[in-house]
Amino acid sequence: MSQRRYAMSRRFPFRFDPAFRPLLALVGVRPGTAWAEVDDRQLVVRFGPWRLATARENVTGVERGGPYRWWRAIGVHLSLADGGVTFGSSAAAGLCVRFRTPVPALAPGRWLRHRAMTITVADPDDLARVLGGPGG
Repeated sequence: MSQRRYAMSRRFPFRFDPAFRPLLALVGVRPGTAWAEVDDRQLVVRFGPWRLATARENVTGVERGGPYRWWRAIGVHLSLADGGVTFGSSAAAGLCVRFRTPVPALAPGRWLRHRAMTITVADPDDLARVLGGPGG
C-alpha cells in the first residue's frame, strides 16, 4: 500500500474597503472570489476572473507595503515601472511578492509576465510569514 502526501494549504482572504466593494463586484471581484492560497508546493491567487499560480520555490522575497493611494491600489493594475501586477481591494496595506521567474496573471500565454505581485490580503504579515518572509 503506497502512502500519499497531502499538502496542508492556507487560504488568505482579501481585505475589502467598503467604499470599493460595489465597483469591484462589477468586475467579479468579491470576498468569495478573491483569495491567496499557499501549500508546500505552490502559491495560487484568485482575484475575480484573474488568476496567478506559481511554484512556491519561485517566490524569492516579500515586502509589506501601504497604505496606498486608492487609485494605485484598487482593482487590477500593471506597473509600467517594473511590470508587476497589483490585485487590490483595499488601500490600507498589502504585500509585494517577488518571483525568480516571471509569471502570467493579467493575460494568458507567454507574452505578458510579471516579476512581482502586490496583493491586499486581510493579514499581509501572516502571509509574509508563511511565504518565508520576516518572521517566517
